[in-house]
Amino acid sequence: MNLTERRENYRAILAGDKCVHPGSVFDPISARAAQDVGFEIGMFAGSIASGTVLGAPDLIVLTLSEFAQQIHRICRASTISLMVDADHGYGNALNVRRTVEELESAGVSCLTIEDTLLPLSFGAGGEGALISLDEGIGKMKAALSGRQDPSLVVAGRTSALRVGGVEEAIRRVKAYQDVGVDAVFLAGAQTRAEIEAVNAEAKIPLLLGGAGGELADLEFLGANGVRVALQGHLPFQAAVKAVYDTLKALRDGVAPADLRDSLASAELMGQLTRRGDYDQWIADYLK
Repeated sequence: MNLTERRENYRAILAGDKCVHPGSVFDPISARAAQDVGFEIGMFAGSIASGTVLGAPDLIVLTLSEFAQQIHRICRASTISLMVDADHGYGNALNVRRTVEELESAGVSCLTIEDTLLPLSFGAGGEGALISLDEGIGKMKAALSGRQDPSLVVAGRTSALRVGGVEEAIRRVKAYQDVGVDAVFLAGAQTRAEIEAVNAEAKIPLLLGGAGGELADLEFLGANGVRVALQGHLPFQAAVKAVYDTLKALRDGVAPADLRDSLASAELMGQLTRRGDYDQWIADYLK
């Protein structure tokens, strides 16, 4: 895997003046699909990893090793620049450092470390909270110290817009950029005014989660420092529905032949499994 080239491609997007949507991926086939249709970046979220690997909700029950293993499979099978949501780094600042080491080795181009208090503590009642700014700074420092390839993008992530408001978000963005992170992911942004206020104080690129509503305008986002804006994780949801509906139809007695119009064609399966490459290797090495 030529990981440096992928990471440099991601950095080129950060250094540009446009905002792009990443393709949400969850396994080797979906990553190849995103690559083949032209996405510059793949996004593998912690929530989708939990669903893919464990069949569990996004409650931080996935382990670092399970996350890294799936990332390695995705990066081995594709050449797309992969960004991942590494949640809180799976513990304190020491765990964050270890997380960066593992995910860099697995092949990511960009990872985000967030300042949310995770996992949910006893009595929290499901409400989100932020760790202290000092602890957040310590985590960002640890993340940067764990990086070995300087082309890897290490981004801070904060939910301060929703938990503490614009002023708190600006305070944290400025603190994390002073530590040296390459970008900051803003979770929970909803209005143009929020983006404009944060960008006015930020000196590094912004990443955005859930860019919908008035934040669906890529031209506006690009002009206000946002370089990557998520669109949710529809491919995984679509895949789950397709599997469920197909199995239910078969169980209900629908003939397999009647489902062919909803299935991937042989040509598409051959494309995404890279059958042509294997046929060539068979010709080169087994004949």
